Amino acid sequence: MLSAIFPRIRYGLGFFLLLFCMSTWAVVGVPELSRRVTDLTATLSPAQLAALEDKLAVFETKKGSQIAVLIVSSTQPKDIAEFGIEVADLSQIGRKGVDDGVILIVAKDDRKLRLEVGYGLEGVIPDAVAKRIIAETITPYFKKNDYAGGIDAGVMQLMQLIDGEALSAPPASLEEDKQNEQAFMFVLVGGVLAGSVLSAIVGSVISGMLAGLASGMVAVLVLGLTIKLALIVGLLVFFIVEIHYVGRGGWSSGGGSGSSGSLWGGGGFGSGSSSGSSWSGGGGGFGGGGASGSW
Repeated sequence: MLSAIFPRIRYGLGFFLLLFCMSTWAVVGVPELSRRVTDLTATLSPAQLAALEDKLAVFETKKGSQIAVLIVSSTQPKDIAEFGIEVADLSQIGRKGVDDGVILIVAKDDRKLRLEVGYGLEGVIPDAVAKRIIAETITPYFKKNDYAGGIDAGVMQLMQLIDGEALSAPPASLEEDKQNEQAFMFVLVGGVLAGSVLSAIVGSVISGMLAGLASGMVAVLVLGLTIKLALIVGLLVFFIVEIHYVGRGGWSSGGGSGSSGSLWGGGGFGSGSSSGSSWSGGGGGFGGGGASGSW
């Protein structure tokens, strides 16, 4: 009797955890930019929208290059890089044949942002420089909830680069993102290994829950990762332990120490807008150049 009930509890728990995770996603369509500044979250005041729009219009008249700003609540379920290139392909910011467009995308609820750089400006704003603009210029403002200040500072930096001014030397603190990625993978792998050991003793459901909970706590309390990252790593640990356990019929099942395959299998992890007349891109092309970041 119990052997028939426990599998249902296990799959039911996993299903509800998956629904909980998916319920946090807000599906957002890809907007076509008809203004230099498009704020679909009402984050910027009318005065801030007008000032930024005017600044971008003056720069476009003077230089020819087009810079656009898009603020959305979320890009989920799409990654912001995928969302960004779709926006770029649809709106074609920049001049045709010159490809000198830049799009600053802010996903406010996701706490992520993206600089999408046109082909013609990839030499002036390569990926590493775009990453620095995000990390050094924009996100310090965003961390203080000063979105208008961060966007304005980022736009000014972009204008200076297009005008030919170089960035100053980067600070040592830019290693923080890399360290966070390493910490995330460390907790993920450690949690899965711990779950694999526990599953031989208490079963996959309990071991997955314990390992996921412990991984999330270590991520926040020991390594200082955000609660969002801790939730993600905890869910990943639970599902990997559960799926791997079920796929092999239990960690200890099998006929000895013959070939068993890798733990990871074959895969990996690898509205409002400003007022004024309508505006559109000039036919510029994009190829995925730029960078993403978070705050």
